[in-house]
Amino acid sequence: MTRILDRYLLREWIRIFLVSAFGLPLMVILIQLTENLDRYLGRDIGWQAIALGYFFSLPERVFQILPAAVLFATVFSIVSMARHSELTAAKASGVSARRTIIPVLLAATVAAGMALVLGELAPPATRRQLELLGELEQRAQSVRYNFVYRAERGWVYSIRELHVPRQRMQDVILEREGTGSAYPTLSIQARTASYDSTSGWMLRSGRFRIIPGTDEEWAFAFDSMRVASLVELPEALLIEPKKPEEMGYRELDRYVSALERSGGDGRQLRVDLALKIAIPVTCIIIAIFAAPLVVGAPRGGNAFGVAVALPTAIVFLVLVQLSRTLGSGGLIPPTVAAWLPNMAFAAIGLYLMRRAPT
Repeated sequence: MTRILDRYLLREWIRIFLVSAFGLPLMVILIQLTENLDRYLGRDIGWQAIALGYFFSLPERVFQILPAAVLFATVFSIVSMARHSELTAAKASGVSARRTIIPVLLAATVAAGMALVLGELAPPATRRQLELLGELEQRAQSVRYNFVYRAERGWVYSIRELHVPRQRMQDVILEREGTGSAYPTLSIQARTASYDSTSGWMLRSGRFRIIPGTDEEWAFAFDSMRVASLVELPEALLIEPKKPEEMGYRELDRYVSALERSGGDGRQLRVDLALKIAIPVTCIIIAIFAAPLVVGAPRGGNAFGVAVALPTAIVFLVLVQLSRTLGSGGLIPPTVAAWLPNMAFAAIGLYLMRRAPT
């Protein structure tokens, strides 16, 4: 009896989950394509590149929608069983409500693992999407102020002013995180930097620090110096840096650490970093919350499912945005801000699970 019930519930859950996880992103893609088609055609981007670009946007969109897909699948699969009296029959056969929802929790755990994989696959796909759709083109401006640029090989540049027509930079900090004495941390501060097309960048009036360990540091001042790793053209430094959704967990972690060492504010990025793990775990939390809520409710139809799913999704999204704002503003630690919605819904879900009829 229980195996038949498990297979029936899983089959219904997977069907609704797949429709939600891939159907909703496709609807969003069609809406955005309609809104932006004229802009893409104005850039002389072909239909094949446009279609391929939106194909590469799928991993990030599916990653973001997975918790909602788990919510819809959990609510409507159990509601369907209640509507056709399968839950009543299961209870009459001695199958408790807690035992009934075990397949849902297992399926949500698999969805969480899927989200973790997508979280690492999505950044390069998103980067490729932006390239195909012409979103990474150089900015029209020629001067940029107070920005951080993440370069290759672990270098991070903090620049107060970049003036492309003059080929100059003001108040430059170059940092590279090390791993120890064999690969020390490097920090270079320069008052100015000028670019020559033949010899590259020349740093002037600065200080060079070498930090091989926690208790060691070597430093010296210089009048002028060239750095082999500083190879970017002035125009290249105007290009938008990568956004959090374009970086995997480890890459974003290194970027935030380097940004904070350069004196930048990494609180918002710390929240985004923690969300890369918190969002997959949300798949499990949302199932723990929704399953006992629906099982313990009176018999209802799809209208009841909508009445449960939509308010839950809205409250969760509002809580995520609120906690993200609090974390970015420094009112609460960034990691706590990312996990706060999960902690709140997990507490309520465990309470509902305890109160679920047996």
